[in-house]
Amino acid sequence: MTQRKKKRFIAGASCPECKATDTMSLFIENNIEKVECVACGYQMTQPEPQVVSSTRSNELVIGVFKPE
Repeated sequence: MTQRKKKRFIAGASCPECKATDTMSLFIENNIEKVECVACGYQMTQPEPQVVSSTRSNELVIGVFKPE
């Protein structure tokens, strides 16, 4: 069964596929963050943690932003 939570729109974001502005929505499906264009249906998903850690292993972290 698919768990789908409430969509949140990303203000000012443009779709890389159809170039429409203010049509990108963020939602979590099966514990994976996804961004979808409501105009054309284009979707992006968060990269796997292993991919992020291996591609960013040479970067230095100055600080981590944690909104309260």
